Amino acid sequence: MELDRREFAQMMFGGMTLAGLTSFGLPAEAAASAGTVLKQADAIRNPQTSFAVYVKLTNYVRGKVREQTSVTTYSRPTGGQFNTLVHINAPSADRGKILLRNGNILWLYDPASKASVRISPRQRLLGNASNGDVVSSNLVGDYRAKLAGTEAIVDGEKKTRDCHKLQLTQAAKSAPYSSVEFWVDQASSQPVKGKYYTNSGKLIKVAWYRKARNQMGASRPTEIVIADGFDPNKVTVMQMGNYRAKDIPQSWFNKEWLPNFKA
Repeated sequence: MELDRREFAQMMFGGMTLAGLTSFGLPAEAAASAGTVLKQADAIRNPQTSFAVYVKLTNYVRGKVREQTSVTTYSRPTGGQFNTLVHINAPSADRGKILLRNGNILWLYDPASKASVRISPRQRLLGNASNGDVVSSNLVGDYRAKLAGTEAIVDGEKKTRDCHKLQLTQAAKSAPYSSVEFWVDQASSQPVKGKYYTNSGKLIKVAWYRKARNQMGASRPTEIVIADGFDPNKVTVMQMGNYRAKDIPQSWFNKEWLPNFKA
C-alpha cells in the first residue's frame, strides 16, 4: 500500500477544520441516547459473538513504510465486554508472542521465556497503535459516554457525513485512553472518527474508520488510519480482514494456559 502524504495531510487538517465548522447542538436528539449510539457503533466495530480477525499494521513516516506487524485476534464476548487473545504472526522476532486481555487486565506472553508479564493498554505496539487498539473491546464498557451534539465532518474517504459527536471519559482501567471525542454516522451508526487524549488533555492521535466491507453479516470498517497527534508525518494504518465466526474456549483466556496455544 502506498501512502499519499498530501491525502493524509488533508485528512488531518482539512477534516479537523470542517469538524469544527458546524455544531447543530442537541435539538431533539430525542431518541438517541449516548449509550445507544455508542452501543450501535460497537456492534459495527466488532461482531458481538466469538470471532477471529486478521490485522495488519503498517507504520509510515513521511509516506514511507518503516515497519510492519501482523496479528490474529481471537475474541469472546463476556459480560458486555470481550476477552481477547492476540497472536503476533510477524515480524519473525516477535512471532508467537501473545497479548491477552482477561477482564481489565492485559498480559504479554513470551514463548522464549514462557513468562507472562502485565502490561499497559496504552503502551505502543507499533507506531501510533497501542496494545489496546488491537485488543477487541466495546467502548461502551470502557468509557462513560455523553452526547456533545451533532456535526458534519469529513470522513477518511473525503465524504461529508452527518454525525453524532460523543464525549467519552475513561470508566475502566483497561481503557487505553483518558478521554475520546468520537463521531458516529447518524444514518448508519458507522464509526467515522476518533480523537484520543491524555489525562492532561493533550491530543495523542486522530483515527479515521474507513473502507466499510461486508464482514460477518454487517458492513464494518476494514481500515483504520491513525495519525500522530504531535507529528502528522507519522501515520499508522490498521487493515482488518478475514473476519470469521469461531467457537473460542474460555480456557484460552487464562494466562497459565498460554504455553499451550498453537496458531
